Amino acid sequence: MHHLFRLVLGQKDLSRAGDLFSLDDSEIEDSLTEALEQIKIISSSSDYQTNNNDQAVVEICITRITTAIRETESIEKHAKALVGLWDSCLEHNLKPSGKDEDTPHAKIASDIMSCILQNYNRPPVMALAIPIAVKFLHRSNKELCRNMSNYLSLAAITKADLLADHTEVIVKSILQGNTMLLRVLPAVYEKQPQPINRHLTELLALMSQLEQPEQYHLLRLLHVAAKRKQPEVVQKCIPFLIGHLKDSTHSDVILNILIEIAGYEPVALNSFLPMLREIGERFPYLIGQMARIYGAVGHVDEERARSCLPFLVSQLANMEHSFHHILLLEIKSITDTFSSLLGPQSRDIFRMSNSFTAIAKLLTRQLETTKPQSGRRKISTEIEFPEKLEGTKLTAAENEDQKKLHVKIQAFEDKVNAEINTPGSTRRYSLGQVSKEERKDIRFNRSKSLALHTVLTKGMSSDDGEVVERGDIPASISLSEIDSLSQGNKSPFKADTDGSQLGNSSVSHPSIIHIESENLPETVKKNYQEETPEMTVSPVEYQDKLYLHLKKNLSKVKAYAVEIGKKIPVPDQCTIEDTVRSCVAKLFFTCSLKGHYCLYSKSSFILISQEPQPWIQIMFLFQQSLFPEPLSIQSRSVQFLRSLWEKTQAEGAHSFETAMLESTFPQQKDLDQVQLHLEEVRFFDVFGFSEAAGAWQCFMCNNPEKAAERRS
Repeated sequence: MHHLFRLVLGQKDLSRAGDLFSLDDSEIEDSLTEALEQIKIISSSSDYQTNNNDQAVVEICITRITTAIRETESIEKHAKALVGLWDSCLEHNLKPSGKDEDTPHAKIASDIMSCILQNYNRPPVMALAIPIAVKFLHRSNKELCRNMSNYLSLAAITKADLLADHTEVIVKSILQGNTMLLRVLPAVYEKQPQPINRHLTELLALMSQLEQPEQYHLLRLLHVAAKRKQPEVVQKCIPFLIGHLKDSTHSDVILNILIEIAGYEPVALNSFLPMLREIGERFPYLIGQMARIYGAVGHVDEERARSCLPFLVSQLANMEHSFHHILLLEIKSITDTFSSLLGPQSRDIFRMSNSFTAIAKLLTRQLETTKPQSGRRKISTEIEFPEKLEGTKLTAAENEDQKKLHVKIQAFEDKVNAEINTPGSTRRYSLGQVSKEERKDIRFNRSKSLALHTVLTKGMSSDDGEVVERGDIPASISLSEIDSLSQGNKSPFKADTDGSQLGNSSVSHPSIIHIESENLPETVKKNYQEETPEMTVSPVEYQDKLYLHLKKNLSKVKAYAVEIGKKIPVPDQCTIEDTVRSCVAKLFFTCSLKGHYCLYSKSSFILISQEPQPWIQIMFLFQQSLFPEPLSIQSRSVQFLRSLWEKTQAEGAHSFETAMLESTFPQQKDLDQVQLHLEEVRFFDVFGFSEAAGAWQCFMCNNPEKAAERRS
């Protein structure tokens, strides 16, 4: 041991203890283990708790030792001695006094804990430390216990198996009020499910007492448990999950757990369907997930199929959500499984109309027709199509439309059921797969794609007033130029009198507006030579932090918007709506091409997102990508997006401008969540990004050959 350590610890010389910090770390590194053993002897003496001199010497020496270990990265070499001293603290009083002051041994334990457990990513150190660490969870020192829980949570991320042997101790600590440890349970459940299952009812009873993050970890635990398909867990958690489904904060997570259970134990959910129906009718944005649960239960037997179909059909006629294709798929799957439900002509029902409401009425009528009736003669299962069904009169004049619809639905069915491999131009990219092809010269603005399509097909005004046909348009025409054509006093958008670029920013119903295509060509010609308000830079903007920030990073923003636009679609319209606990974004997506057999020529795919701010940020970046000059905070499009942001802004959270300055690009976890949500609602089943068009188009517009095959 270094002579200075020997002097300070041997003689407990406080006057020389400070000199230890004048020594080089490498000079004393070999002496650290021996010094720790000497400290253990001193701290274990009978008078240590009352000897202020000894306590001061020990505290200074421990600080010097832990600093040297950290600087020389020698934790593994000295871990055994550190853990030995740490363990010795358990033999003494750790409970704070009435003044909330730590006892001498609690101070030692705290200093050593931070030194050891900061190395949670070193398995050899954790193997020594964790068996001792869990003992501190029941030693009546809340601060020590809280800090220990934080470190154990980190250890669970990298080495959950080391904690698994102590699952029982961890669960009991949680039940005694140390709820921070809930985040550990999902990680250790795979290794040690039984101790958690035994106390599951008690853990679930804590839900109302927990903070939101802790509630989330408890639900994560249930999701992990549900995946193991254990009947006793299912029986305990289903009533709990249904009971908390009305809380919009966790409704999405809870429904995903119920969907998991429905995949292998659908009968267990049968008695809860009325409650699910009630919640689905109150919160339409949950209908997509509800449909999957109803679909799973409906596959059990024909009786349950008949009880599930009325809800699915009723929601097919509901225009307050965007899950009609999911509902159609679930209905078709059930009726294909039990063919007697609709009779031999069931396939024709799905081709009778371009209206979901009309299809729902036909389905309702046929389900009534084929309903089993005791004591009566069997009713024919042949479908009797009405001559007139409230607006869906099927006449010879609509034969062409019927043919189009037949082609559309048949191709769509083939795509979903047979999982057709789409061409490379429409492949669905994950966030980790980005096409390397260069951006085309002409790209579609999501909210103004129809304008560009009209201009390219019908011609546009040149400087001398002559009409330039499509073939004469220069290849370098960009969306920013097309967008600028739509600016001016006579804007081709539905807007308030302020002429906002993006739309009405009123409190009641703010939205990005649609294009009036019938007025477009004339307006485009008129505004072609007019200056674009978005491109006018005033001296004020040079003091605008957002403008200056975008000016500095303009190329990065444009490049980012191009790449992210291939993976995540930009909505045509966005509204912010209040719910019981928070607010949601209602997003509308349409096909940019609207071809002959377009799936969304007259409607929009509607997405309800409980995380509006990443979408607002994506829209902001896309708007900037349309213009050669930086946007300013006074730009009308920015003002509109800011108004949306403010409706979603939590108290004390960053303003729109601050958020865009501090984090110009969305975080990766937010983008992952956005794409996961799009996948869950099957957006990518009906839309794909076309490299050729540089836009998101529906399945039929991306694959016109499918329509041609069906027509032939």
